[in-house]
Amino acid sequence: MNYATLQRRRTWVRGAFFALFLLAPPLNILRLDLNLGHFILLGQDWTLDIDAFIAGEIGAGQAALNLILRGFVPLTLIAGGLLYTAWRWGRLYCGWLCPHFSVVETINGLMLRASGKPTIWESRPLPETRPDGSRRQPSQRFWPLTWLTVLGFAFLWALTLLTYLLPPSEIYHNLLHGELTRNQFIFLATGSVLLSIEFGFARHLFCRFGCAVGLFQSLAWMANRNAMTVGFDTQRARACQDCNNACDNACPMRLRPRGMKRGMFACTQCGQCLSACAEVQAHRERLALLRWVSNEQARQFSEPPVMRPIAPAAKAGQD
Repeated sequence: MNYATLQRRRTWVRGAFFALFLLAPPLNILRLDLNLGHFILLGQDWTLDIDAFIAGEIGAGQAALNLILRGFVPLTLIAGGLLYTAWRWGRLYCGWLCPHFSVVETINGLMLRASGKPTIWESRPLPETRPDGSRRQPSQRFWPLTWLTVLGFAFLWALTLLTYLLPPSEIYHNLLHGELTRNQFIFLATGSVLLSIEFGFARHLFCRFGCAVGLFQSLAWMANRNAMTVGFDTQRARACQDCNNACDNACPMRLRPRGMKRGMFACTQCGQCLSACAEVQAHRERLALLRWVSNEQARQFSEPPVMRPIAPAAKAGQD
């Protein structure tokens, strides 16, 4: 597998979904209009007709049918599809689509250029030698760009979330003309501050411990011992001796890909550890030690090694 091509493809897919996240409200693809009190889906009103039932315009049977078809069924399909995907292949949504993870990787990269560390919580800078053999020389001149990016993403996210709740045309008009209402200003200001803190100091920690969507995907993935996971060629482990832990350094979630699956609970299947390993070993004309494995091959990384009892030593003088 060409992991460089895979990463380019993931970048395009992730970028397209981030654009969809931003444009869904103004294009009326999906949003919740609090003024109208219902969702807008593909330009059409998406309601449960509760008001019609209260007004006596429809009966209890029709109201129950609307609740099932317009509420329960879509939620079940979305949640079921997400959990099934996670059960089979892990947190693909996180690594390939999630707009928050796009922010995580972007800011990680900028902090690496500024300090040599992907997060401020890293105990020491990462090795300057990249997996492809080139060298990274951190420079503090990237710090202003890093913090401007944090603030920019925070404001953009707060603004986008507000357009999911109120008519986007109203929000953008008020913003451009300096006519935000008090509640709109409070939402944008508070959201920008909180998101700046999260993006700047706890972005990957939120993915690991605070995101309910990620947590349920991880639980579904851990429940399936045959699910796709990162496998390590233990028979060639000596080939890691001349490597500077490139796979660990590449992981945006700060995990250790060569360990057991239970230690990879928050893995997003981004494949960056695989790409790093492949680059390092390619310079030595060797195959990568990490790869995605499934089914029976995955079970050996999902279960702890079997500990065989040691037979007691024979007593002296006993045949």
